[in-house]
Amino acid sequence: MIALGEHAQYIAFAYAGVALVLGGLVARAILADRSVRRRIAALEARGIRRRSEEG
Repeated sequence: MIALGEHAQYIAFAYAGVALVLGGLVARAILADRSVRRRIAALEARGIRRRSEEG
């Protein structure tokens, strides 16, 4: 393992902070995707179709 010296704690917290932020962004993207899919399903259930499906 690389010796981090006196700054080891700072480096560890920096990596942990980045991991936390990236995890939050991934979670937010997943939740937003689910929300959009639910909204599209609700619209399609009401008979509203996407323009791209018109043929």
